[in-house]
Amino acid sequence: PVQILSYLGGVVKVEETDLKPRVGFLYSIDTHNISVFINATREQDSGQYMCTVNVVDDTIRLDKNVGIINLTVLVPPAAPTCQLHGNAVVGANVTLSCSSKKGKPSPMYQWQREAPTLQVFFPPAQDRARGTLKLTNLSLEMSGVYVCRAENQAGYKNCSIVLEV
Repeated sequence: PVQILSYLGGVVKVEETDLKPRVGFLYSIDTHNISVFINATREQDSGQYMCTVNVVDDTIRLDKNVGIINLTVLVPPAAPTCQLHGNAVVGANVTLSCSSKKGKPSPMYQWQREAPTLQVFFPPAQDRARGTLKLTNLSLEMSGVYVCRAENQAGYKNCSIVLEV
């Protein structure tokens, strides 16, 4: 463990870590509330944080003076990349793929065909975890704009591809 913040003998000390300019006690210590804030959170701030309270001349009981909390910093997906794999000719099969380089947790993907012929896809044609959509036995009517949405709890981003059969 790395100490990031302390209060000892009436003095607040912020240790030299990458959190130093972004961390502190939320309230004055004399309120007896030792909540901590972290501003401008980053993905690398995720982890386990431990609070230890030791009062002078108090009996230290290891199970009572330590609090632990796990912090997970969510990251919205980056704008995904849409690609077409295969030849878009009548009767052929193609796969549309969608991939986002960032996102915590990993994004799920949803393909849909835009208006005027709105269409939503389901497994097995669509793989939401991999971001693929398999279109089989292409016809001229399958031409159109296909939109992929990469989404997690922190947000979403879209990309689109024009399929011309």
